[in-house]
Formats: sequence, structure tokens, C-alpha cells
Amino acid sequence: MSKTKTAIVAIFAIAIGSYFFFDLGQFLTLEYAQSQLGAIQDYKDQNFAIAAMIYFVVYVTVAALSIPGAAILTLIGGAIFGLGWGLLLVSFASSIGATLAFLVSRTLLRDWVQSKFGDYLAPINKGIEKDGSFYLFSIRMVPLFPFFMVNLLMGLTPIKTASFYIVSQVGMLLGTAVYVNAGSELAQITSLSGLVSGSLIFSFALLGLFPLVAKFIVNSIQRNKVMKKFVKPKKFDVNVVVIGAGSAGLVASLIVAGAKAKVVLVEKHKMGGDCLNTGCVPSKSLIRSGRIMSYIKRAEEYGINNGNGDVDFAKVMERVQGVIKAIEPHDSVERFTSLGVECVKGEAKIESPYSVRVGERVINTRSIIVSTGARPLVPPIPGLDQIDYLTSDSVWELRELPRRLLVVGGGPIGCELAQAFNNLGADVTQVDMAARIMPREDPEVSAAVTEQFESDGINVLTDQRLLKFGQIGEQAYMDAEYQGETVQVEFDKVLLAIGRKANVEGFGLEELELPLTPQGTIEINEAMQTSYPNIYACGDVAGPYQFTHMASFQAFFSSINAMLGGLWRLKAKYNVVPWATFTDPEVARVGLSEEEAKAQNIPYEVTRYDMDHLDRALADGEAHGFIKILTVPGKDKILGVTIVGYHAGELIGEFVFAMTHGMGLKKTSAVTHIYPTLLEANKFAANAWRNARLPEKYFPWTEKFFRWQRK
Repeated sequence: MSKTKTAIVAIFAIAIGSYFFFDLGQFLTLEYAQSQLGAIQDYKDQNFAIAAMIYFVVYVTVAALSIPGAAILTLIGGAIFGLGWGLLLVSFASSIGATLAFLVSRTLLRDWVQSKFGDYLAPINKGIEKDGSFYLFSIRMVPLFPFFMVNLLMGLTPIKTASFYIVSQVGMLLGTAVYVNAGSELAQITSLSGLVSGSLIFSFALLGLFPLVAKFIVNSIQRNKVMKKFVKPKKFDVNVVVIGAGSAGLVASLIVAGAKAKVVLVEKHKMGGDCLNTGCVPSKSLIRSGRIMSYIKRAEEYGINNGNGDVDFAKVMERVQGVIKAIEPHDSVERFTSLGVECVKGEAKIESPYSVRVGERVINTRSIIVSTGARPLVPPIPGLDQIDYLTSDSVWELRELPRRLLVVGGGPIGCELAQAFNNLGADVTQVDMAARIMPREDPEVSAAVTEQFESDGINVLTDQRLLKFGQIGEQAYMDAEYQGETVQVEFDKVLLAIGRKANVEGFGLEELELPLTPQGTIEINEAMQTSYPNIYACGDVAGPYQFTHMASFQAFFSSINAMLGGLWRLKAKYNVVPWATFTDPEVARVGLSEEEAKAQNIPYEVTRYDMDHLDRALADGEAHGFIKILTVPGKDKILGVTIVGYHAGELIGEFVFAMTHGMGLKKTSAVTHIYPTLLEANKFAANAWRNARLPEKYFPWTEKFFRWQRK
């Protein structure tokens, strides 16, 4: 340790030690100040300069040492020196003291913290270098954190000392004025009636309103900062322009139109987006056909002899398109037009936060909602561009069943389609880089699905690093590395299902320099707001959950906030997010998995119910799977639920409802469930939690009591 650091540590140790040893904190209380207020004011009247200097030095010292008491000292300053002189002294003393604390933190800790946690702090450092002054100003204006903590933490960042002082001086001025004014009013109290004087009530009202006023000022400054280079139209054509007619865009536009605001919905391709045309609807239709075929193969289990079936793959795919057409009217231009939404076909271009161009038409709008969705991710693997590959978008064009299908990806989409094609008769190989398929779920979940896949005849290859794709004559192949050796897989068709990439290019976001997350989605806050206060984003383009039901969830907040125009902001919370993977067995989850709880160091207890003895599951020939519930230790509060088994996606709903409304397992246990249903499994799982917590230590006493009753 250098001499400078040693000296600083010694000074702080002596100062703080003296503070506690001599109980100096008693002098930093409002009671002490009020008891000595008369004497202090007399001294100030006779020796103003000395009194001001002593007060100034004490304040700087308290702030520099990060000793609690700055708020009391500010009130005392107003009581002794009045609003004018009190504000002057406190404003400079607090800023100088804060800067000294900042410098101490920087000198003693910054190098060590940055060297040890530099990789984690890199994004924060980058943000501070870019917008550190405004960020600090926001914190100073809206005091969510104690100022002494802000001083110490900012010392660990790259912000310049001069910037820290100037921003602190300006940012704390309004709050300082409010507190000094309150202190000056306290000095006027001479009787109990003074406690209810109008001026004093007004001063304390300012204290309560200050955070709201400060927040409004900060938001206004931020809004003006990003919007000042754009010309605001004198009038607007519409209230909201929604770009993208997928699940998020459709819901958002309906909500806006339902509120009788004017909305334009722009779509360049098909209404309904991925979910209707290439995602949820077609995939579940295909899965259903595959599931029927799997039951035909199992016919003898149900006492049906000679059960057989031939797959007409072209008809299967025609059925898929038929289901899409049956649902299309729900998302059609005609329906949405009838509900008050102006639907415009074409490519949208955001020219400014106030205007969107579609062809030759320029639409001036108060707010914009970006809901452009996502597309299948195509990895940069050598040779892939030489192969006629499929994605979850293009696979629906098939009319002939591939004899050998290679599925790349072990996530939900890859697993669902791998099993569906296998059930329909394709020879399926599934490959993934992860150590197991469905890596987002707990290991026993992956194991259950893998076991079923292998039983079905799917060749599951995990922990494989893809090297290249190639073709020899008419034969396509893939090379992958497994434990240092090359594995080659030949195939007729390959389906890429390794994730989805947000659609953020080509419609003006680049020109606006709209920030993106490391995952490539649009960066938004809890109100679905981008860095531009009147541009919102929802659905797959925003993340973090790329589910249709979450797109609708986000669309609600986007549309409401877009219409309110900053007057009020509704904030989304993701504490109850359910999803399901429609394999056989189905996998459904809400809340934490056990792996996530461990990673986040969240204490939990596990309750498990195996469904191999559930009456309805036995009757249906589907007696497999389990329900796993994570609860707060010693309580029935649900942290997360995972269900693996027959119709898990339906069973999870009861737990989603319970978590949404703060209900525990005792409530679920008390509900009457129809017999025989699969839903009974939820009750039995809740009962398992209760049974594990029966007061067994009292059982000997109850046994004696009942024995006595029988005499």
C-alpha cells in the first residue's frame, strides 16, 4: 500500500473511531439541535463568519467521511442561517464533501475493483463514459439511493472528478433547497400552533413531492436530449403507428383502436406474423398429425389389433395449411379494419420518432410501436450456403417426407419438429452443441425427453461442435466434433432450429442509432420504452421471452404507454412467465427451475409428485412424468413449477394462476378437483407438500388420546 493510501486509511480510522468513541453522533440529531438552537443562533448573530466556517467544515467532514447525518445537518443549516445563506453553505459543503468521499473511494478501491471485476464492469464503464454525467444527475435529482453510497460507488467508475463535482453541485441543488427551506421553517416554531402553520406544512409537502418533481424534470431533460434534433410536427395524423402485424402488433393495435385512438398497422408480408403462418399454428398442427400416428403405432397397447396407418405427407401438410386458413380470419385485414384499425400493406421506414414512411405516404404520429418479430438464426457454418437447408419458416413448403432428416438444435423448436417428423416416418438425427437437449430445463427434464426420443428411434447427438456441411455428388453430409473426434452424419434434408434473430434491420433503427441488447434485441425499459421516449417495442424483437403469450403481454403495456404519451407509465413485471414445449412428454414450466435457483443462490425446498400412479393417466395409458414444485423454505409460497408428462401445458395453468395471485400450495390443496382427471395431479402434488410437513411429533399424543376415547 502506498504512503498516500496508508495516510488516508489512518485518517479515516482515527476520525471514525473518534466518532464512535466520543459518541459524536449525539450532536447530529434534531433533538440536540433544537435544544441548543437559541444559543447557536445567538453565537451566529455575534460571530457570523466564524459560525458559518465551523458549520461549513463540519458539514464537509461529515459528507467526506460518509457519516450518517447529512440530512439533519441540512435542516440545521436552514434553521440557523435561513434559506439564503443556508442554501449557499449547504450546497457547496455537500458537493465538496461528496467529492472528497468520491476521491477517497477512487484512491483506495477503484484499481482493485476494476482489476478483479473488470470484465463484469466493462458494460457499466462504457455506459458511464458515454452518459455518466446524466446518469449521476438523475441519481442526484431523484434520491433513490443514499448520497454517501452514490459518492463511494461513483468513485469506482471512470467518471471525471470535475464532472462529478459540477453535476453533484447542480443535481443536488433542488433537493438541498427543499431541505434547507424545511429547516428554516422549523426555526420559526415557538409554540404548538407553529406545528400546523401553512408555511411549515408547505415545506414538508415539498419534501414529499420532491422525488416526483425531480423525476419529472429528469425525464423531461432526457426526452429533450434525444428528441431535440427532430422537428416535431404541428399536428399528427394518428396517435400510434404499429410496425409488424404479428401477435404483438395485432394485440397492440386492437387495444389502441379499442380506446378510440387512431392507429395505423403496417405489415409488409402476412397478417398474423410468424405465429400464424410459420410458428405456433403450423407446428402444433404438424405435431398433432405426428401424435396420431404415434398412437396408431401403439394400438396394441390399447387392445386394438392390426392397427396400422400410412402417412400421406402431402395431405398432412395440406391439413396444416387448412388449419392456418381456418384461423386466418381472426387476424385478417377485414376484421381489424372493422374494429377501427387502419391496415397498410408495405415496408415501413421510421424517418424520425414522429414519422413513418410507407411507400410514398408519410404518417406523422405521436408514438411508434415496433413489433417486427424475429426470424430463424442461420449460423455461419462452412458449407451451409451450398446446402438446400430448411428453417422453421421454410419447412412448411415441404410436400414430400424426407427419408433422413437432420435437425440442428436441441431447444423447443428443434425438439418439437424432430419428434413430429420422426412420428410421421422420417429417420431423424438431432444434433446440438450443448451437453443435453432442452438445456434451459433441469437435467431430469432433459433426461425424460431424451429417453423418449431414443425410444422413438431418434438419434440424439449432444455435445457436438459443428465443423462444416458438404456434399459428395447427391449426398449431403455434416461433420461435427465430439470429444476430439470427427462425427459425420449423412442426410437428405437438414432443418436449422438453433434460435431466432430479432428483426431490427432495414426500417430505420440503424439511422436512429437505437441501442440493442447483447442478444440483438431492441433495448427497452420496464415500460417497453426504447431510448426514444415515444418509440416502444414488444414481442420477439424486444425479448427477453420469445413466446406468443409474452408478445401479447408486452403489447398491452406498449399500447397503453404509447397512448398515454409519458403522462403515466405502466411497468411490466416478469415474475410469472409460463411456457411449454409440446413434445411427448410435454414439458411446461413457470417461475424458477432448480438449476436457476441454485445459480441465483435462492433458498428453496423441492416437492415432487410422480404421475405413474395417477388414475386418469393410467386409464389413458400415459402414466409417466412428474410435477416438481420449488417453494420458499418453511412456507407454501411457490417459486417455480416444472411439469413433465401428458398435457403438461394444460396442467401448468393452475400453478400460473396461483403464482399470479400470490396463492400458495395450501390453496391448491383445498380446491376440489374432478375425478378422474389429470388435473388431480396438481392437488396430489400440493398434498405431498403438506404431508411432508405433518406435525409427526404430536402423533404419539393423538394415538394415546384416541386409545382413551375407545375405552
